[in-house]
Order: sequence, then structure tokens, then C-alpha cells
Amino acid sequence: MDLGLKGKNAIVTGGATGLGQQFVLGFAREGVNVAFTYMSEKEEPEETVAKVKEISDVKAVPILTNLADPDQITDFFNQALKALGSIDIVINDAGIWLSGKIADIPVKDWDLTMQVNLRAPFLLSQAFVNYATKANKGGHIVNVTSQAAYHGSTTGHAHYAASKAGLIAFSISLAREVAKQGINVNNVAVGIMHTRMIQANLDKDPQYYLNRIPVGRVAEPSEIANIGIWLASAPASYMTGATIDATGGMLMH
Repeated sequence: MDLGLKGKNAIVTGGATGLGQQFVLGFAREGVNVAFTYMSEKEEPEETVAKVKEISDVKAVPILTNLADPDQITDFFNQALKALGSIDIVINDAGIWLSGKIADIPVKDWDLTMQVNLRAPFLLSQAFVNYATKANKGGHIVNVTSQAAYHGSTTGHAHYAASKAGLIAFSISLAREVAKQGINVNNVAVGIMHTRMIQANLDKDPQYYLNRIPVGRVAEPSEIANIGIWLASAPASYMTGATIDATGGMLMH
């Protein structure tokens, strides 16, 4: 299937590691130029750029960004627009997964989770919508949410679950507002993947997590990225306000 993505330009948050990196690499395979955020040099963003160069001659632009800082989000969008020339696709992938039972969660952890997981997608989506409106163009926004948005957390991550539930409601509201402008807004709900964010928990008690997944295995980030990339393509242009269940059966929604 031709996804019609060649020559498009995308921005991806959290693009140096995990699922975000797979979005960057997957887009490169489709001929899409990408600008992506990274949180620190420890994430080695240039390794992602090198991997892109092995795949394609598209642009891959890493931009150091603290997604808890609204000003840096604005700077990221402007730098990405300058580097790429235009923006067609927004992937809000980056997220944090802090631990704590509700009785013990510090306010600063709650606020930081909301800033990164919910406010950052709002601000980046807002910047894109305003840009697209001014440029009289459409586009795609794909937000990465979680099965925890529906089921809540069973392992001490209520702030994460709440942020992801908020992201779904926000996405639906945004989809309603911008549908007639030709901007599609959809979500990918993920379950358990082999990423840095959860790998320590997987290593500690793998059977606990496997028992929760009907298909019986943990997802590879590339599998989820492929679904999100399809959502950002022409064949998915009639979908908006939807949440795709990519959880191996954990959600079945």
C-alpha cells in the first residue's frame, strides 16, 4: 500500500529513544523528513540521525527540548519549521512514567506528569493548528496514549493514567474543531512495549506483565510506530477522533 508520505515533513517528540525513535526511522523509510525532540545528550540523538542516513537521504533534525517548558516547545516548533520548510505531521509521543501510590504522590510529580504528557501535546498541537490555518493546509496529528487511560493504573501510576485519559478527551475535542480544515487527529493506545521506560519492570517480573497480554508477548516499538505512521497517511484520511487499540488485547476497546 502506498501511504503517500514521500516528501512530507513530520515532527516527533521523544524521537531519540524507544517508540519515538521508531517513528523517526519509520518515517525515514517512507521518505519523510523529520525533526524530533530529545531530552539530553545521554539519549545520543546523533545515533538516531546516523540510523536515518543508513535508510534514506531525508532530513533528520534533533532539537534539544524540555517538554515541561512551554517556551522551549514553541522554540522547537519554530526551529523545526525553519529546518524543514513546512510541517505536515505531528507525533506527540514523548511521555514520562513516574511511580507512586496516590497517597504518596508529590504535587511536583503530578504537575510534571501533566506538563509533559498532556500540556506539551496541547501546546504542540495548538502551534501546528495555528500554523496550518495560516498556511491554509491540512495535516495529521497522532497522539500516543495508553490502555491505562481506560483501565487506570494497577502499579502505582495514577498520574500517568490520568494524563493519558486527558489526552484522549483533548484529542477528540481537537478533532471536532479542526476536521473541516483537513486536519485529522487520532490516538494510538499502547500497552506494554520493550522500551527504556518500562524495561526495568519487565525484567523484574516478566510473567506479571505477560499474563496481562492476551496475545502473550510484549510489543516491539516498531510495531506500534507502523500503526501510528499509517494513521498519519493518506489511506487514514477518513479517520479522525479515533483511538486505535494497539495493546495486544489488553484493552479490546
